[in-house]
Amino acid sequence: MGGQISTLVFNSSTSEYLYLGGNNFWGKISDFPLYRRNLWTVLDLSNNQFSGMLPRSFINSTNLGAIDLSKNHFKGPIPRDFCKLDELLYLDLSENNLSGYIPSCFSPPSIIHVHLSKNRLSGPLTYGFYNSSSLVTMDLGDNSFTGSILNWIGNLSSLSVLLLRANHFDGELPVQLCLLEQLSILDVSQNQLSCPLPSCLGNLTFKESSQKASANLGYLLLPGSIQKAYYETMGPPVVHSMYTLLKGYWTNFTEEVIEFATKNMYYGYKGKILSYMSGIDLSNNNFVGAIPPEFGNLSEILSLNLSHNNLTGSIPATFSNLKQIESLDLSYNSLNGAIPPQLTEITTLEVFSVAHNNLSGKTPERKNQFGTFDESCYEGNPFLCGPPLQNNCSEEAVPSQPVPDDEQGDDGFIDMEFFYISFGVCYTAVVMTIATVLYINPYWRRRWLYFIEDCIDTCYYFVVASFHKFSNFRR
Repeated sequence: MGGQISTLVFNSSTSEYLYLGGNNFWGKISDFPLYRRNLWTVLDLSNNQFSGMLPRSFINSTNLGAIDLSKNHFKGPIPRDFCKLDELLYLDLSENNLSGYIPSCFSPPSIIHVHLSKNRLSGPLTYGFYNSSSLVTMDLGDNSFTGSILNWIGNLSSLSVLLLRANHFDGELPVQLCLLEQLSILDVSQNQLSCPLPSCLGNLTFKESSQKASANLGYLLLPGSIQKAYYETMGPPVVHSMYTLLKGYWTNFTEEVIEFATKNMYYGYKGKILSYMSGIDLSNNNFVGAIPPEFGNLSEILSLNLSHNNLTGSIPATFSNLKQIESLDLSYNSLNGAIPPQLTEITTLEVFSVAHNNLSGKTPERKNQFGTFDESCYEGNPFLCGPPLQNNCSEEAVPSQPVPDDEQGDDGFIDMEFFYISFGVCYTAVVMTIATVLYINPYWRRRWLYFIEDCIDTCYYFVVASFHKFSNFRR
């Protein structure tokens, strides 16, 4: 369907749910009477061509539990009136042209999923979502947020998915993130974060969570009268069928889709796959220092990306404990030393890269998954050798036997004595040869005297000229 939507759609006095997503409707929603006697519960206008400012007229709908205005052309700031949506559980404003700050007062206490990605929102986070302890998904990626990631992020005890990629956050990664026991997907890539990596991230457990895959908003599904009839009588067949039908539609509406980069590609995870997905992406920042060996405790993680930073030191041998990992990217850093041979025991690894570092020594033995990695996984390490690289490792040199100190001293003394004797003999021979030639050959004797006179005259002229120049400078 398409075209400009009719106002008749909004004139029903009993409508609680408005599903217009996935069409080609256009127009300015602010022109429509969205406020209907505080009855609005679900508003889905996603994936259309709506434009203009975000509508304010539905704010007084105190029952509003879900808003999806994503994939439209809305512009301007998020109205402060949104702070009145105390019953809001689900908010998706992603893929619009929204700008400005997130109102600091916007912190619905029961909200579960927030999607604001791919807009032009800016400024610091301040205290938006400060009291939203039920928040499971927080997607603010692909905006222009600035400042640091504030410490209050540790108060979001239910947070499972935190996506802050492609912004302008700076400063350090707060250790309060380590307090988020439910956290399973963390993406802060493409920012300006610095300082060493917090070792406490190795304490995250990455438990399976079905809560992050669905909004679980079933009680918003049916009008109160039908809910009451259903729960009191377990539902006559027709009511049960209606409940099942609407529940199926609602499940599709609330099914979470999380975009996360792994295996060198962006994937959309949803449903049961999202329940199992876990990963950390800290790439394209300015992190420094060594990789904490505690990261080897992330035994349930599936993806770890630390590429394009300024990390130094060696690759922790504890990474061999990442028994579930499928993608490990450490490329474009300043890591040194050898690649731990224990990594070959990881049998789940599909993508691996340590390219463009300062690693040295032999590449890991080509067994298990490491037998499938090509030259591009290791390139840019001049001192790394072995297959699949073209740089073959030379045979180990036989270690030289240490020489006792006394022998070293004797050898040094003999060498110096020989040098002095040789120098004296050569010097004497040269002087005697010159003197003999000058004594025997009168012509060369006269040339030698003329040469000495010329040298004396030249030196005299240079001294006099320097004296006059110095005298003029003093005047």
